[in-house]
Amino acid sequence: MEFLGTSQTASYCGNKKACGLSMLPPTQQTPVVQECYQPYYLPGYRYLNSWRPSLFCKVSDVQTCPDEGTTSRRALRPPTILPALRSALFCRYSPHDWDRSNELQLRGAEASRLWAGRLMGDSMRLMQDKDQLTRQMQDGTCRNLSQRLSDIGFWKSELGYELERLLTENHSMETVKRRLECAADEVNCPLQVALECLYHREKRIGIDLVHDNVEKNLIRVRHLPSLSSCPRGRGRARLLSLQRRDNRDTQHALERDLEDKSSAQFIDEKCFNLKNTSDCISFFHGMEKVDGTISVPETWAKFSNDNIRHSQNMRANSIRLREEAENLLEMLSDQMWKQFTDTNLAFNARISEVTDVKNKLQTQLAKTLQEIFQAENTITLLERAIMAKECPLKVAHTRLECRTRRPNVELCRDIPQFKLVNEVFTIDDTLQTLKLRLRETQDTLQLLVMTKSRLEHELAIKANTLCIDKVKCMGMRKTFPSTPRLVGYT
Repeated sequence: MEFLGTSQTASYCGNKKACGLSMLPPTQQTPVVQECYQPYYLPGYRYLNSWRPSLFCKVSDVQTCPDEGTTSRRALRPPTILPALRSALFCRYSPHDWDRSNELQLRGAEASRLWAGRLMGDSMRLMQDKDQLTRQMQDGTCRNLSQRLSDIGFWKSELGYELERLLTENHSMETVKRRLECAADEVNCPLQVALECLYHREKRIGIDLVHDNVEKNLIRVRHLPSLSSCPRGRGRARLLSLQRRDNRDTQHALERDLEDKSSAQFIDEKCFNLKNTSDCISFFHGMEKVDGTISVPETWAKFSNDNIRHSQNMRANSIRLREEAENLLEMLSDQMWKQFTDTNLAFNARISEVTDVKNKLQTQLAKTLQEIFQAENTITLLERAIMAKECPLKVAHTRLECRTRRPNVELCRDIPQFKLVNEVFTIDDTLQTLKLRLRETQDTLQLLVMTKSRLEHELAIKANTLCIDKVKCMGMRKTFPSTPRLVGYT
């Protein structure tokens, strides 16, 4: 058997020694020889396998020698190897291999050092070039942002100037429109008062909803021609309303454009002021691939220019309309004064009639209240009389009940018995008569209460009518616009 790790061709190991057995077991297998060396490579270089040694290690199976007198087998150990022989056992390379390996290691290290030096030099030059390119691009972006801010400032000033002129024109137009509206209100004031009086008189209750002379005069006032029904007045009001709406639309467009310019200026100023040392910078991966723009510099400038031109056209139309509105309110002054006087006379007559009826109803209500008071007193007296008859009836009933307990022949239908029975029937009849009269009195009282309620309701109706005609309607008709106010002067 060979030693572990020795080669079959080694001649310095001596002869094989027996392990105490005369012969090996017949089932012993041939030792398996395995190659234990694995090649390795240096990074970045070709394979260094040219100096691979020609010596191999053999791994042999360890045989066990049976012990005498026992059935178990023990593993056989190789004899102890002296330290002087251990180096000879594990040396597998020649001096030529060693020199060649060192030479290759030196060459590889030199090549790695030269390659690393060139790479570091190229890296430094690359970093310097890229830093310069990055600074140039960042400076160019700052210059572009500065130019963009200048353009935005120019268009902001133009839009602000045009918006200021448009607001001034809108204010002038509002003044003219207010004057016309004031004149129209003065002209329409009697008509609105008449309409309000009609609305108030619709709140009359019950029988007072009468189509009287007051309502007829109010309807005549309501159908008088007004500024809104005049053809020239309708056309002028319609044109003013349309022009005011167009001016508002134009103002909104200018304000929105100016607001967008302000927002863009704020954002570009923020971008212009960003530095590499700013705190608010961060990574936004993929933003360079997003293109959400909707205009180019030409269309961007054209948009603001079109807004300014449209605003100028709207201002010209507004000035033309302002210069045309003067005198449209002189045709109905006399008719309104006449109809106003007739309506007031009709109101006064109607108020007098309703006041007279109300006074009569109040008189009847006072008399009804007196009758109700007397009926309540009568009911109280009747109830007391009925209660007063209960005790005599109880006495009569008690006497009859006691007399029913007389013994034997003493239970006689004598005169006291007849009198007691007659007394009970008489008291019962009296009670029925009093109760009937009490119910009649209560019914009468209920009728009086219903009459009182109807009278109070009628009085409330008349009071409501007087409040509507005298307080609300006539309260609105105390003043009437003068002739200068009717023609538009305040």
